[in-house]
Amino acid sequence: MKPAQVKLPEMRAEVISALRALSDPDYQQRVWIDRIYPKPNFYDDFTLNVNTLYDDTTVLADPEAALGYTLATEAEVRAMRALAHALDSALDTVGRAASDAEFIASGSWPGVVASARDALATLTE
Repeated sequence: MKPAQVKLPEMRAEVISALRALSDPDYQQRVWIDRIYPKPNFYDDFTLNVNTLYDDTTVLADPEAALGYTLATEAEVRAMRALAHALDSALDTVGRAASDAEFIASGSWPGVVASARDALATLTE
């Protein structure tokens, strides 16, 4: 199944947007920490992206169920499972109430960024 054949292409676009944010430390510093937004009335932070991936699209909560809807291939499912593992580890280690700055400074964060980059590459190949 090609990405264009998923049943929810707009939701897939939201997944890709969240993956871009999670895979870009420069963006995270600029937007999440320094609050330098690219345009007026824009907002983004770590929690928004996590909620998009876990709650809104469920690609991290249940990647297999997203196949055919927002994920197009088994490779994408595997990539989401890997990212879920990295994020769950960071959330458990740093604490769910931690600030964006605390997450980014944690020893778990490079694994989240790497997993998000891998997932982004898989979804945009």
